[in-house]
Parts: sequence; C-alpha cells; structure tokens
Amino acid sequence: MRTLAITQNITVDGSIEMITDWFDPQGQPGVDMSDVLEESHRQDARADALLLGRRTFEDFRGYWPLQTDDPTGIAAYLDQVPKYVVSGTLTDLGWRNATVLTGDPVEEVRRLKAEEGGKDIVLTGSITLAHALIAAGAVDEYRLFVHPAVQGRGRRLFPDGYELPRLRLLESREFRSGITLQRYAPA
Repeated sequence: MRTLAITQNITVDGSIEMITDWFDPQGQPGVDMSDVLEESHRQDARADALLLGRRTFEDFRGYWPLQTDDPTGIAAYLDQVPKYVVSGTLTDLGWRNATVLTGDPVEEVRRLKAEEGGKDIVLTGSITLAHALIAAGAVDEYRLFVHPAVQGRGRRLFPDGYELPRLRLLESREFRSGITLQRYAPA
C-alpha cells in the first residue's frame, strides 16, 4: 500500500492559505533555503505521484512551467512527475503527465494508494481536497514545513470541528531559515 502524505507549508498559527507573503516557492532573497530545498528533493525522490485539487493545479500550471531558468529544480520535478488532478470540470490539462480524476475523490485516492510498486503520493495545497481526505482517514503522513510567521487568518490544514486525538511524531527538524519540518502519522 502506497503512502499518502500531505506536505504543506504552514504558518506557526496553522494557516496554509497564502494570503500574505509569508511563503515564496523559490525562497526569499537573503535567506539560506538550501537545506529546505535539499529536504524537499529528498522527499520528491520518495514520491512518484502528485495529487492536486483543480485550483491548486491551475495555480501550479500557471506558474511552474513558465520558470525556464529555475535554479531550485522544482519546475523540472513538477514537469516530469505524474500529476493527478481531482476535478469534475477540468478537461484541458495543458501540462504533461497530468491525469484528471473525476470520480469520488476519496475512492480515487484509495485506488491510487492500492497500486502495487508505487512510491509516495504527495498532496500539497489543495485545501478542500486535503480536508476531504483527512475526514475520510485516508492520510498516512503529515509533512509540515512550519514557517516562522503568523498570518492571523486563512484556511487551516484541518477542517473546523475535526479531531485527531493523537498524532505520532516521526521527525522534527530545524533549518537555517528558521523553518522547521514536523512529520506526523496518525497514532
């Protein structure tokens, strides 16, 4: 069974919605992000599927393929990795290695997880889809890159009223930028 990991950039106060400028996908000037990028590439090597909701897919598609001189390597990775987009309306994907999942999102993800021989499936962004998969108990791991910022508003990773009584800490790591990685699995 493949692992479904939610990987999110998140503020100290729990927001994953980027309303202000607390996150820049290519780093911030003067901030050493090399160790964060190294960890991101390490996680990418363990994954062979990117799961996205329609809005996040459209945001990614409108940004990453245009980064022709991307020193981070993120654009190249996103171009080649198989992308699974949950959408009932999207028909023109316009990005290679992208497939639309039109059925029930939870069942579609369970089908992907059951595929033999695959590596991790990573969901990032895609707040509505993340909420549905969390509520269905389909998430195997949470990989949270906690940014040293408080946004004071914005949508959170866990849906309102949802409770996970206990998570098991898998890893806690600090980076030079002040970002920390917190990895958890349901207990």
